[in-house]
Amino acid sequence: MISFEDFKKLDIRIGKVISAEKVPDADKLIKLVFDMGDHERQVVAGIAGSYNAEDLVGREMPVLVNLEPRTLRGFESNGMILAVDVDGRPVILFPEKEVPPGSVIK
Repeated sequence: MISFEDFKKLDIRIGKVISAEKVPDADKLIKLVFDMGDHERQVVAGIAGSYNAEDLVGREMPVLVNLEPRTLRGFESNGMILAVDVDGRPVILFPEKEVPPGSVIK
């Protein structure tokens, strides 16, 4: 269990995918670039086994933006998308309707 104060430390915002491409020589990784409203952000996600990169362009999804950067296969990832694990496969969460990029999830 975490406290509500710990939960409030998570900065989760809606990002709109402006580009997406499979990471070369990686089976599961897709490099996503998001419009976050006031800036662009690159995130590398292990979703290539379930999603085609080109199908994600224009989609909105929640991004944890205050996670320490991590380098995956030579690409810096500056956040993490939120997804559900269903039988070992990711299912990305999407807003029910379009919202402004950078919208804060509370």
